[in-house]
Amino acid sequence: MTASCGLCEDQVEAGYLCTRDAVRLAERLERLPDLANELVDFLVPPRSGFGELVTARTAGPRSPINEDVLDLMQSNHVGEVVHSWRVDVQRERWPDHGAPPPAGLAADCRWLGMELEWIVAHYPAAGDLAREVRGLESELRSIVGDPVPRRQRLGLCVAVTDDQGTVCGAVLSRLPDGPVRCRWCGCEYKGETDLLLLRHYQPKGAA
Repeated sequence: MTASCGLCEDQVEAGYLCTRDAVRLAERLERLPDLANELVDFLVPPRSGFGELVTARTAGPRSPINEDVLDLMQSNHVGEVVHSWRVDVQRERWPDHGAPPPAGLAADCRWLGMELEWIVAHYPAAGDLAREVRGLESELRSIVGDPVPRRQRLGLCVAVTDDQGTVCGAVLSRLPDGPVRCRWCGCEYKGETDLLLLRHYQPKGAA
């Protein structure tokens, strides 16, 4: 029995998100706290420089604060949205537990990232979660102007995941100069030796 990805609507064998959109959701959850922290650098609007021409339009007092950025920071819009998703996921997975207290954007993103495997497989609203997180990232990037970094594909994870010798086989990628960690089995590849072994054991044509 097949189903559709809740975001791109491609066919999936099971669950609510395709592998591609699940990986992208994990990446966005990792980036959101850093993007939100960058907002403070954009509180003061840029000026034209030392030679700014004073005209009838520019003369007079100017607000030293970018009010749109200030409103976004004060409302904690991004943090509130992400926390509401954490509350809903926890309610679905552990209905007997109380709602989690506010913990901050970074903690909520990290919690959702750790629960991503369950979300993909069992959470019907996974597509809506991925869509809203994508929208939050776009909202923040429209202010900070930071382009989305391109991930480097390194091949397939070669970690053995059980006593029968099953190899994980998930696609491995990383941000430039970032750590190498499989998002599915959690295996970390540290240092040059691990990366050389990873390359050595790649299936033919995978790297």
